[in-house]
Amino acid sequence: MPQTLDKKDDFDVVKYFLKLLDDDKDLSSGIAAIKTLLMILEKKQFGTIHILQNTMLEAVAAMRNTDLSIAAVVSGGELFCRFITLSLDDRGMEECREIMLHRGKIFLAKLLNSRNVIAQQAQRFITDGCRVLTHSRSRVVLKALVTAAKANKQFHVFVTQGGPDNSGEQMIADLERAGIDCTLILDSATGYVMESVDFVMVGAEAVVESGGIINRIGSFTMGLCAQEMKKPFYVLAESFKFTRLYPLNQRDLPDEYKYSRKHLSDVSKVHPLVDYTPPAYITLLFTDLGILTPSAVSDELIKLYM
Repeated sequence: MPQTLDKKDDFDVVKYFLKLLDDDKDLSSGIAAIKTLLMILEKKQFGTIHILQNTMLEAVAAMRNTDLSIAAVVSGGELFCRFITLSLDDRGMEECREIMLHRGKIFLAKLLNSRNVIAQQAQRFITDGCRVLTHSRSRVVLKALVTAAKANKQFHVFVTQGGPDNSGEQMIADLERAGIDCTLILDSATGYVMESVDFVMVGAEAVVESGGIINRIGSFTMGLCAQEMKKPFYVLAESFKFTRLYPLNQRDLPDEYKYSRKHLSDVSKVHPLVDYTPPAYITLLFTDLGILTPSAVSDELIKLYM
């Protein structure tokens, strides 16, 4: 259930959104965005569906203007609005609002369980004695690895530092707390380590229509190395990260996805934070909708937005 707020017309969307993330470091920006939208729906009054939709769009736009990665905010916000407003013809506004609140809570509950679902799907791929390479820190990858360790599986994980913020160091600390053997490596050591691992397992900030992914810079390089050395490249991603983008190359990614907000005025000398890994380099995607091939993603996106 969302937290309770006093009824105020000047509800600060960004402040509430950032507070959710600050209070729970394990919360993804997409889930925080959906919780924020649900709070708006619960606490504000709307005269028409059109006003409600405009309010939701304005809230998503406000959250996009933060300095966080916007990929999951955009896709999660779109899916939430689509799900709650589906087939509401010939109903009074208050009845519509109750229906939307009910749907929104169901939608959120399903997504909150998505990491557990994905972690279970990955278990038969994480076997005793295997060696795994992962990039930086991914909450869903961490969940899958910890679940395997709790099943008394012994394996070793190589984690890249994950520049520029070196969040791979946090991933190493999380794995060590779970009693998992792990090694921190340089991002540039991906090719060197690749020949000694059994497979690559990464998260994603967004899954695009082609079945490719947007993820932390260096993911594409890892995919290239994995294909060259014939190693499986697995992606673990929740369905709210499925987004209606169809990039063909790195230049096709919108700048607001690649750079922090403060650098958008001039990106000529700024390093991108994410890159695009085409579907040709991805073996399978583990999602709460099932284990998918990259070519199946477009079909699932159509179902989500129908």
